[in-house]
Amino acid sequence: MTAPRVVLVGPPGSGKTTVAALLSARWGSPMRDTDADVVASEGAPIADLFVDRGEPEFRRLEAAAVALALREHDGVLALGGGAVLDPVTRELLGSHTVVLLDVGVAAAVKRVGLDSARPLLLGNVRSQMRTLLEARRPHYVAVATHVVPTDDLAPEDVAARVADLVDATDTDGQGT
Repeated sequence: MTAPRVVLVGPPGSGKTTVAALLSARWGSPMRDTDADVVASEGAPIADLFVDRGEPEFRRLEAAAVALALREHDGVLALGGGAVLDPVTRELLGSHTVVLLDVGVAAAVKRVGLDSARPLLLGNVRSQMRTLLEARRPHYVAVATHVVPTDDLAPEDVAARVADLVDATDTDGQGT
């Protein structure tokens, strides 16, 4: 059975895609991003999918992309920030090594920018980010095997911390 070596979760601006690429290079393993999977399969940017089809349809597409990636990908997997909202996705993550890239409001806003084109951050980005983090944090923590704070770290340092945690888990025979 194929399973990702590690699954990265976290809010927008936590560095999931960037850290996934660094881990992929470090381990010489493939990298996959479920947001990119949805964009590729639907032929439209996520913002357009939200506007044209609505959030519920996007979440359905996202859940299907995550389930497929968890079944067939054996490298580093980055999930979209809202993927943990789906209860089936959270259940599926229970059998995987999941690392929460944790980020505070100020750092997340700085990283995504105040004029963010992310559909759920339209309007007052700082306020929307605070609300999003408060709503999602319990889900992120619930699925996480490990938590890595990212606020004051360079992506390379975050990737090194994740690699150390995953490598230690693999060595203990508890990894996926």
